[in-house]
Amino acid sequence: MHTLRHAEAIGLALPLSGNALYSGFYLNEILSRVIERETAYHQVFFDYVTALSELAQMDNPEPALRRFELSLLEALGYGIDFLHCAGSGEAVEDTMTYLFRDQQGFVASLMKSNNKTFRGNELIAMSQRQFVTSEQLKAAKRFTRLALKPYLGARPLKSRELFLLRTRKNT
Repeated sequence: MHTLRHAEAIGLALPLSGNALYSGFYLNEILSRVIERETAYHQVFFDYVTALSELAQMDNPEPALRRFELSLLEALGYGIDFLHCAGSGEAVEDTMTYLFRDQQGFVASLMKSNNKTFRGNELIAMSQRQFVTSEQLKAAKRFTRLALKPYLGARPLKSRELFLLRTRKNT
């Protein structure tokens, strides 16, 4: 067991409540599961603080969560090229459909929509971490769930269970 002997706050405490608070629990849980012990992840720490700041200021936590998850994947070495087709190397086109293949990336596809297909504009949005439409945000959530699954393992996330319990009580 390790002991923290000295720590300094980098800013004021952030007022998280409601969905933002549960989203903060989620960020903490995925970090505790995927970060290797005693390994410095300076950029992840700054991305984490940025996400918490966004959660404290926004009504919808989803964009902040997706940006953080994408940054975390990048820090873990999960480098996906969202802007080029893995098969041909050609630039992604807005209206084209792409199939996500583990360990390869996105390849142009004529498949009907499923959990692993994404539109070109959704891939571009993920590369820029800017989600203009709800479809782009939903696509980012689908992708980050697919990509984080091997890192998170089979155990369900407790933060998701807490959030579901909260939403059931409020309905």
